[in-house]
Amino acid sequence: MVQRKSYMISNARRIIISVTVIIAAMMQLIDTSIVNVALPHIMGNLGADLDEATWIVTSYVFANVVILPMTGWLAARFGRKQYFMGSIVLFVMASVMCGQSTSIWELVVFRFIQGLAGGGLMPVSRVILIESYSPEDLGLANAIFAMGIITGPTIGPTLGGWLTDSFTWRWIFYVNVPIGIIALLMAMANVTNPADAKKAGRVDWLGILFLFIGFGSLQIVLERGERDNWFSSSFIVILSIIAVIGILLFLLYEFFHHSPVVDLRVFRHKNFAVSTFFSFMMGLGLFGSVFIFPIFTQNLLGYSALQTGLIMVPGALTAALLNPVIGILLRKKVSPQLLAFIGIILFFVFSVMISNETMQYGPGDFFWPLILRGLGLGFLSVPINTIALTGMFGQELSESSGILSMIRQLGGSFGVALITTLIDRRVVFHRTALAVHINQYNPQFQQWFASTVQHFVSTGSALSTARQQGYKALSYILMQQSSVLAYNDTYYVIGLFFLVISPLLLFTFTRKHKKAAVVPVKMHKMELVKTSDKTAMKT
Repeated sequence: MVQRKSYMISNARRIIISVTVIIAAMMQLIDTSIVNVALPHIMGNLGADLDEATWIVTSYVFANVVILPMTGWLAARFGRKQYFMGSIVLFVMASVMCGQSTSIWELVVFRFIQGLAGGGLMPVSRVILIESYSPEDLGLANAIFAMGIITGPTIGPTLGGWLTDSFTWRWIFYVNVPIGIIALLMAMANVTNPADAKKAGRVDWLGILFLFIGFGSLQIVLERGERDNWFSSSFIVILSIIAVIGILLFLLYEFFHHSPVVDLRVFRHKNFAVSTFFSFMMGLGLFGSVFIFPIFTQNLLGYSALQTGLIMVPGALTAALLNPVIGILLRKKVSPQLLAFIGIILFFVFSVMISNETMQYGPGDFFWPLILRGLGLGFLSVPINTIALTGMFGQELSESSGILSMIRQLGGSFGVALITTLIDRRVVFHRTALAVHINQYNPQFQQWFASTVQHFVSTGSALSTARQQGYKALSYILMQQSSVLAYNDTYYVIGLFFLVISPLLLFTFTRKHKKAAVVPVKMHKMELVKTSDKTAMKT
């Protein structure tokens, strides 16, 4: 059967579609990190404590994770264009209501709705963009889309810090209104439903229930685990059991269901199965490094959120500018496995370089490591997505894109949880190791402590008070140095893990595309002609 391909559009319209979906995707991605820097202001304004405020982040990510794998089915159910536009409208409306919230739990509810709407934007945007290009240009399409994926989480804290400092925390939500309206108008004019779109079957309510229970519980465990001391908390233990049972039931039920809400049969593609693991690791590396860096610079070096964001901008711009180059290389048949391996090496070098940071580091000392991070993520993300989606078309492409986005989101959540736990453990380890050198038999310590006490005495403190102040200063420095060493260990572990998993790239291959027959642009009405043994299509 001969079909007209969706990529038979003009270059001008292709560019407009690309801009449309990138705007929508970036709007959603920025909101995954923009709230973090405003939490102290929100807590003070709404009278909430830190434990309550963290649900603002948790509810958004929870909604994202459970809706992402369903986006392929939802797009088939309502129509891709209608679902895409509806997601934009709902996201903007929820953003306005978040800005209008007068209590912490009201904000949590609207953040959940915002997360449900935003979850649909990411994978659907990717599919719309990919189907605007030919199969041979899959790498270029992924490169263009990756510009938003990498840039969004990086500029989120910078934008959030500026809006919060210059206006109020409510503007981190109001800023979505003009962006959303622009994306909506552009989508109305340029996005269309695919001609060969298939309608989804009846609603798989049980599959949806298992999805919400299993992955929703897992997300809450990852978000709240460290704060509640992991399995010392009965709440975390119960949720972990529910998550395991829910996920197992979901996998079993969806695998055998004739019309699943998430089609797990896409994992029969070896490329996709291996690439989902690398996508998980990219989420860990991208969100993990974005998470850990601001904590170090703000909590230990005393930088503001805006200063931290500005330091990260060159690296993000490097990744964004590199992506089209990677896309062109893929178009010229350069091996995506080779490019991905280069990305892993660059990310490892970044991890080693930044694992030597000290309290004397200034903004300039972070420049080249973060440039390497941007290069590494650029070389890694585009080829991995290209390998994963090679040979996928139609509904299978929509399903794969949603699952890939969910895996990346879960990777980020696992990364933040593991990194937070690792830092806490390594702080204790290094504090204990450093404390061994603090004793009366260490002349260097004795000399430092004597000079510190003398300093406080010279400022007017009594000798007994000065000694107490000296011990407080010692405790602060001990914690400070322990934290620096813990951050360094964490960076090194992340980089080393990337290096260890690199041989898995050998299990993927690049599928050659067969050139599809294309019907001329001027098409007549098609009619089906039944024969004795088959149905043929003639024009």
